[in-house]
Amino acid sequence: MTTAVVVGSGPNGLAAALTLAAEGISVRVIEAADELGGGVRSAELTLPGVVHDECSGFHPLARGSQFANRFDLEGAGLVWRFAPAEFAHPLAGATGAVAERSVRRTAAGLGDGGARWSRLFGPLVRAFDGISAEFTQPMLHLPQHPLAMARFGALSGLPATVLARLLRSPEAAALYAGVAAHAFRPLTSIASSAIGVALTTAAHAYGWPVAEGGSAAIRDAILLRCSEHDVAFETGRTVTSFADVGDADIVMLDTSPRAAVAIMGDRLPARVRRAYTSYRHGPGVCKVDFAVEGGVPWAYDGARRAGTVHLGGTVPEMVAAERDTARGRMPDKPFVLVGQQYLADPSRSVGNVHPIYAYAHVPAGYPGDAANALIARIEEFAPGFRARIRGQAVRSAIGMSEHNANYVGGDIVTGANDPVQLIFRPRFTTDPYATGAPGVYLSSAATPPGAGAHGMCGYNAAVAAIRDLAR
Repeated sequence: MTTAVVVGSGPNGLAAALTLAAEGISVRVIEAADELGGGVRSAELTLPGVVHDECSGFHPLARGSQFANRFDLEGAGLVWRFAPAEFAHPLAGATGAVAERSVRRTAAGLGDGGARWSRLFGPLVRAFDGISAEFTQPMLHLPQHPLAMARFGALSGLPATVLARLLRSPEAAALYAGVAAHAFRPLTSIASSAIGVALTTAAHAYGWPVAEGGSAAIRDAILLRCSEHDVAFETGRTVTSFADVGDADIVMLDTSPRAAVAIMGDRLPARVRRAYTSYRHGPGVCKVDFAVEGGVPWAYDGARRAGTVHLGGTVPEMVAAERDTARGRMPDKPFVLVGQQYLADPSRSVGNVHPIYAYAHVPAGYPGDAANALIARIEEFAPGFRARIRGQAVRSAIGMSEHNANYVGGDIVTGANDPVQLIFRPRFTTDPYATGAPGVYLSSAATPPGAGAHGMCGYNAAVAAIRDLAR
């Protein structure tokens, strides 16, 4: 029987394991942590009964992905829940903007920018099933939806500041730029619109759902499917060399490229070793989870309905903060993302005490505790927030990398989203999953399509391995 070992049990490692096992391959997963799941773990981090997501909290590209559909994760118990609104962006003076699932309703709240928002995102939403099928595979392929991809690509290639200006009104510009900041890139750089265009369109097409009970429910659904194919698991064991893997026909590395070099050593061709060693990581995050009585007292009403709230202020403020972060300087007012998953999934709360998920963008490897700056940023748009905190748990950028080795320097998206790595991650090749060593594949978020709990990196890598076996 063909055998496989998967190193790492994040969503991509688990997706690779399940995809291989479904083809009749005997699969064993080795995980360094004591708990499976990587970026899709949940825990009571603050107070008993209050459930927090440890990393990935919202899943705009997971619902309806090729992997999720093939293995019917919803049939395995995964339930998606939706907040009343997808995301919001407060501004000074209790003003702001909010993204609804409907493009029309969103545009209606954007003043002079509403018509332009509809013209930009309406056509993309209508074509998004085809577009998402294209960008969740390696970028170097013959597109099946060339016209839709041409439109998507033209917008994605712009600096986020240019696309924000096209939206005209300050509210529409800020609403978009807050999503573009998910790229952890200077907003003036080429192709810094790509992540923002994809996630904004996904919000209108699929929503930004959460998993009922916490993101660990995604892991649990995959594990149920894995049990149907007798996948074996080892936890608490760190793979440091290829000898730790044992004798297997296929090896999947759900690791960073640099960790793959450490494991594989001279088994990698020199050109691949050089590419993996020079792979670039982006800024980090300082993550703070709160137990908050009564929720966040947002001054802007729209933020009280939104699952995700972006705190960046105006577009010029976000440009300055993201520029400083990318240059290794901690901003006085960092970009902060706040997650209110309990609005979609009240089961995570205890009475009137709710879990609030937040992180600030910080320089790579930033050793400091940015919790005070993060709290001050929330307090700026929600006066009285600090007084409602009943518990909190902090992970610095260094703490994030210690929690999950794939988050190098606190980089939770596993690689800088610069123009080159958006297209050619993790190296220049038409087969981004192959390591050049026979039977060994990279399956982490350092491969296409990148970060997110969609499992498509691992799924694509496993499909590549199965294809190679058949040759």
